[in-house]
Amino acid sequence: MPTKIMVNNLDLYYGDFQALKNVNMDIQAYRVTALIGPSGCGKSTFLRTLNRMNDLIDSVRIEGEVSLDGENVLKPEIDVVNLRKRVGMVFQRPNPFPMSVYDNVAYGPRIHGNKDKKKLDYTVEKSLKAAALWDEVYDRLKEPALGLSGGQQQRLCIARLLAVEPEVLLMDEPTSALDPISTLKIEELMAELKEKYTIIIVTHNMQQAARVSDYTAFFLTGDMVEFDNTETIFTNPSDKRTEDYITGRFG
Repeated sequence: MPTKIMVNNLDLYYGDFQALKNVNMDIQAYRVTALIGPSGCGKSTFLRTLNRMNDLIDSVRIEGEVSLDGENVLKPEIDVVNLRKRVGMVFQRPNPFPMSVYDNVAYGPRIHGNKDKKKLDYTVEKSLKAAALWDEVYDRLKEPALGLSGGQQQRLCIARLLAVEPEVLLMDEPTSALDPISTLKIEELMAELKEKYTIIIVTHNMQQAARVSDYTAFFLTGDMVEFDNTETIFTNPSDKRTEDYITGRFG
């Protein structure tokens, strides 16, 4: 598989505090890469670096390179709006807009200039189907999105993301606020979505990382300790700290 994102010598500081230390990683296209490690180890910070979400924090300073298809996205002249269209994010808690199901999904395409009703109808249906939600909401498109269940809301947020045709999906603990049945649906959805998208997921759930990912990176206090295919990480890690974390000795 081709490399979609290359991370070289990435350091990130919040003021004087170094949150990421010399991270190097090649992320493969059309695969799921899981980021694991204890709370506060830099996983979410790393994820947010990939689409410049950390720019929203005043004290952040970043050194190194993050290349998307060979172009360094940390360069000042990069169009950040376009970057976040290409590299979209799903957050820990579902955050649908206070509008209808239809308008949630149509929001992005409208922002990017699509005003054609027929095209919007097609995009909304296609995106909801891709997020495995269409069959549950096709007769509720004009109803408030906030009336959906938590699991449905999270899939709606994924549909909203897919509607702007991204290339990379960043998922920051996307199932941590969901019940087991909704979690399973999101996990099954990831397996389908990686046919078309590159997916990077932060998870605290070791079983989830083992189930859904092709590659796993273990972070600890800002260091990326180990990065390998998931089976190797979980059955034969090369670093004792990885083994200790996965077997529950700490974290």
